[in-house]
Amino acid sequence: MDDDRRGWIPCLLSGAVFAVCMAGTTLPTPLYPLYQEKFGFSELTVTVVYAVYAFAVIGVLLLAGNASDAVGRRPVLLWGLGFAAASAVCFLCATALGWLYAGRLLSGLSAGLFTGAATAHVMELAPRGGDSRATFVATAANMGGLGCGPLLAGLLAQYAPWPLHLPFVVHLALVACSVAVVLWLPETVRERQPLSTVRPQPPSLPTQVRAVFGPAAIASFVGFALFGVFTSVSPAFLAQSLDVDNHAVSGLVVALAFFASTAGQLTVGRVGVGRSLPLGCAGLLTGLVLLAGALRWDLLALVVLSAVVGGGGQGLAFRGALAAGAAASPADRRAAVISALFVVAYAGISVPVIGVGVLTGPIGLEGAGLVFIVCMAVLVSTAGVYLLRRPVPEPS
Repeated sequence: MDDDRRGWIPCLLSGAVFAVCMAGTTLPTPLYPLYQEKFGFSELTVTVVYAVYAFAVIGVLLLAGNASDAVGRRPVLLWGLGFAAASAVCFLCATALGWLYAGRLLSGLSAGLFTGAATAHVMELAPRGGDSRATFVATAANMGGLGCGPLLAGLLAQYAPWPLHLPFVVHLALVACSVAVVLWLPETVRERQPLSTVRPQPPSLPTQVRAVFGPAAIASFVGFALFGVFTSVSPAFLAQSLDVDNHAVSGLVVALAFFASTAGQLTVGRVGVGRSLPLGCAGLLTGLVLLAGALRWDLLALVVLSAVVGGGGQGLAFRGALAAGAAASPADRRAAVISALFVVAYAGISVPVIGVGVLTGPIGLEGAGLVFIVCMAVLVSTAGVYLLRRPVPEPS
């Protein structure tokens, strides 16, 4: 193995740890119908259980998003893996609904710590001049890990014994291996400070960023809202409306959305930031229309197409939004702007999803889904038209 390839090993290993952590956050997705059958709760409860994760992520981003800059990457990553392991234990011990809430809360804390620290660690471990490749590694680890979670759980639940236990046993084993990897990897923060120096950093927007941030944030909100609906209620829709009881299939449908997002993010470098945002909005709108068709005519093919097209649009829009926001920000405010964008995105993955759950009772899953689609379509269309009339400049 030549020196160039050997130099990438730490970066790739850090990316693998990132993927393991993110996979744990989506692991329960295809298992929700089984939990509903076991504990007898409603679709609203499913969406609330799911949204607890997003609220935990937002809390960590607001209160300790800069922790790894002070205390170092490795301590924060180890804490994140600890929360991931605790989350898996909660699901393993689940004998009542409260265990699921606790598991999702711990999973959100894990993801909140990893989002910034792991991305920075991957970038900092890359060989000199490898920023573009390192961005690819971080992107693939994040979204690819999110996609692998439901795929792994769906396959194990369908074709292996102990469907509500084995996925979490496997994840615990992967987390244990990840701890060993993190302990072996070097620390990349040279001047560390005590934990007492970490202070909450509320999101803030410099004046020159606001014109870009508005439409970019709307596109991010809709993209993550679409993901939220897929990961929380699509297994129930597949089972109730399409008679798809195969957990591997429901896990694959959700995974496709995340894999398509990874592909969409990788396309931004070719199409440019200025075009990626309106193209992403168009992809999201198309994905929403396809989802409406799937709900109206009960067609699995349209669900799959919606996952692929909407996921690709989400990837284009979100990476374009991150790049545009970072380029428009002063260097000393860039982290705050990116944190604000993530807060909006995770609000999208929680608030609309709970709305769908609330409406499912009185008007049914199909009606609630159509109301969600109309609201999101109006938002993303508004953002797309604005971006076409006032294109985002390409970063210098």
